[in-house]
Amino acid sequence: MSVEFKDYYRILDVPRTASQDDIKKAFRRLSRKYHPDLAEDKAAAEKRFKEINEAYQVLKDPEKRKKYDRLGADWEQADRVAAGGGQGFRRRRSRGDPFTRGETFHFGGTGFSDFFETFFGSMGSAEGDPFASGFTRESPFRNRAGRDVEADIMVTLEEVLRGSTRQVTLRREGPDGSLGKTETYQVRIPPGVSEGQRIRLAGQGEPGEGDGRAGHLFLRVRFAAHPDFRVHGKDLHHELALMPWEAVLGCSREVPTPTGRAALKIPPGTQNGRGFRLRGHGLPNKSGDRGDLYVRVEIRIPDRITEKERELWQSLARNRGESTHNSG
Repeated sequence: MSVEFKDYYRILDVPRTASQDDIKKAFRRLSRKYHPDLAEDKAAAEKRFKEINEAYQVLKDPEKRKKYDRLGADWEQADRVAAGGGQGFRRRRSRGDPFTRGETFHFGGTGFSDFFETFFGSMGSAEGDPFASGFTRESPFRNRAGRDVEADIMVTLEEVLRGSTRQVTLRREGPDGSLGKTETYQVRIPPGVSEGQRIRLAGQGEPGEGDGRAGHLFLRVRFAAHPDFRVHGKDLHHELALMPWEAVLGCSREVPTPTGRAALKIPPGTQNGRGFRLRGHGLPNKSGDRGDLYVRVEIRIPDRITEKERELWQSLARNRGESTHNSG
């Protein structure tokens, strides 16, 4: 069965010539619209949100985007080379062990499509020597440990904050293409989970032979991109847009945090790029201690102004000019 191609440009509603800034803006707009916490139909919004996130994961990365663009119209040929998985499941094959049975693993419920996993996901199985601890000297082919298998799982910042339980499905395919039954697991995402952390499902990898133990299934955590925050460790970074008069005169603004909104006082004379730190508004670690939220000011210049506004700006410019001249 072939992998369903994903048109990431269509998903983000941008042309193939879109700049990185255009892609970022499209992601923010769509991810806010379909964020599960804001939508009435949470199930439909969650599906769309993950699709948008997957597209952004690829197009925001210059190397991944180059690979995707190179794939282009030849994706079907690349698909045949990679071999496919069933719709809604992702393929995983044990790595180059010459004695492997060639079992393929398909996953569902992890937040990533077959297409993403085939071309941009984790490698097929966990790192390691294919001969290490897999055989015994006395009986090299009778007692063989099963290989570990690895897949990606998309985790939202809300799940990092509060934890969750996810239903993940696994279906095994034999070397002859025969499919086993679908197995379902309840996977616990602990609060404070980290990017790249692996969640282990013991004994759920490739079966062993003889007295060999079964391998393990590892789900590697990949954070979903958020429309308001960038993640650095346990700290969050947010860009706050200010109009020129807000920066000059000072103002009070509300900024988003993972748990709601917080008040931030902008002092008069704030310069572009100035940063503010909100302690304890970041993500938690395993012990529950939270990082910080860093807010960076970005002063926005109006694209268009009215005739009255133009007169006011010209008056301000004249006054500033006279003031500078007199002081000199």
